[in-house]
Amino acid sequence: MRWKQFFTRVRSIDAHRARELMEGKSSEAVVALDVRQPKEYEAGHIPGAKLIPLPDLTKRLDEIDRRKGVIVYCAIGGRSRVAAQMLAGRGFSDVYNLAGGFKAWKGKAAFGKELEGLELFSGGESPEETLVVAYSLEEGLRDFYLSMIPEVTNDDAKRLFEKLAAIELKHEERIFAEYVKVSGEKIDEETFANKVVVEAVEGGLTTEEYIKLFQPDLGSVEDIVELAMSIEAQALDLYERASDRSGDPETKKALKQIADEERAHLIELGRLIDGM
Repeated sequence: MRWKQFFTRVRSIDAHRARELMEGKSSEAVVALDVRQPKEYEAGHIPGAKLIPLPDLTKRLDEIDRRKGVIVYCAIGGRSRVAAQMLAGRGFSDVYNLAGGFKAWKGKAAFGKELEGLELFSGGESPEETLVVAYSLEEGLRDFYLSMIPEVTNDDAKRLFEKLAAIELKHEERIFAEYVKVSGEKIDEETFANKVVVEAVEGGLTTEEYIKLFQPDLGSVEDIVELAMSIEAQALDLYERASDRSGDPETKKALKQIADEERAHLIELGRLIDGM
């Protein structure tokens, strides 16, 4: 016996198309919605994804911006199809189901609880305070890359660490310039850097925690890039979640801009792998 179709039909897209949509649009235009359970989310999720378990979805619809495109995913695509149908039936006009779910994603993933790392962002920071924290996270990753250079014996690995450290320096300069613009303060970067007090690498974890977690072979160029992309994905996830939590429009905007830059940074690292 066939079941009668009683949900609104929705579009399904594969992981490649989902990545195109998320990489080709600003984070202001599309959101990934994770409808799995919290423990599944903690084990791995699409960077920046919003967690609303399927049983809670109808009670939390007001947490989803109807102006944005929504890519819904679960573990393998069953729950997300139902969730996407529910959203479409309630007036969401731009909804996609990720066919194959997180299992098919095979892209960079973040991990940890929904509020992990958000102690860095209480939600009440001013744009200036937010940029100070962001700068400190970028500085932490740059220091990490520089500290790894004398630890590895592979010349290609050394050169790659140097290149990644240089990229982070450019990102720091971008954040500093934004701070000067937003604050109107006349300050040099060295003085600004002295205000940085958060001892954490991008994504809210320390260098030691990242090394312990990923256990990379520091003589392998591939492992180094994989580690870098994992950290960048974690940073993207943190900035996206912090932005959603912020109540200040300017702070939210600043965090979204940084998140978009992290997304571009991930794409750049992906190109490094393609060019190997």
